Amino acid sequence: MTYQTITVLHQDDITRVALNRPEVMNALNSRMRFEIAAALTALPPGTRCVVLTGTGRAFCSGQDLTDASAGMDVERILREEYEPMLKAITSAPVPVIAAVNGVAAGAGANLALATDIVIATESASFVQAFSRIGLIPDAGGTFIVPRAVGTARAKGMMFFAEPVSARQAADWGLIWEAVADAEFESRVAERAAMLAQGPTQSYLAIREAVLESASNGIEAQLAVEARLQARMAATADFAEGVGAFLQKRRPKFSGR
Repeated sequence: MTYQTITVLHQDDITRVALNRPEVMNALNSRMRFEIAAALTALPPGTRCVVLTGTGRAFCSGQDLTDASAGMDVERILREEYEPMLKAITSAPVPVIAAVNGVAAGAGANLALATDIVIATESASFVQAFSRIGLIPDAGGTFIVPRAVGTARAKGMMFFAEPVSARQAADWGLIWEAVADAEFESRVAERAAMLAQGPTQSYLAIREAVLESASNGIEAQLAVEARLQARMAATADFAEGVGAFLQKRRPKFSGR
């Protein structure tokens, strides 16, 4: 597939998907939403980790308000364009890292937060900007943010629509880590390589368990853990992990 709004590069088991509309700070239009979903659902063979990032000085500034679709049926756009994009991320067959290289605002912030791991450069920020134009957070923001930072902080972010620095976001537990700008690229590469060499099925089961925990009581979640753990115990990577432990060597996970 030929992409117009993103670039896709596969190297060493890692596929890098870069939003590529730097002239508008990678604002999301209809074409970009389609292409992100397409890229995540048709990953190159051998992919064991995805890095989602932005080109230029921003990660993503959110909805492109100049896009022709922006003034049309908002509910349709959310259901038919945003949902498939977000589901492609949350159901990706490998771990997805958001490498937030600059501002992530509105739907762009929630696009990043929908991934498994968020690593941001210290100069980046996260903005729930929706109330500035009389809207509510969408693209999963009202689900993800309160669960990450609590109700008080989530409401503050959403009511005031003020930037939250990457360092503050990390301190709050909104993202995994904030990294000095000079070390950002090497840190993302290091983390992506770790995931690409790791037990892929374990990562996917962790994702599944964490998502289910949002609506489960303790008894239901214990059942989820038992079910998923039984599945993991039957994987080749579990056998390899135990063998490596007993042999006092580093495991070589196959992702199966």
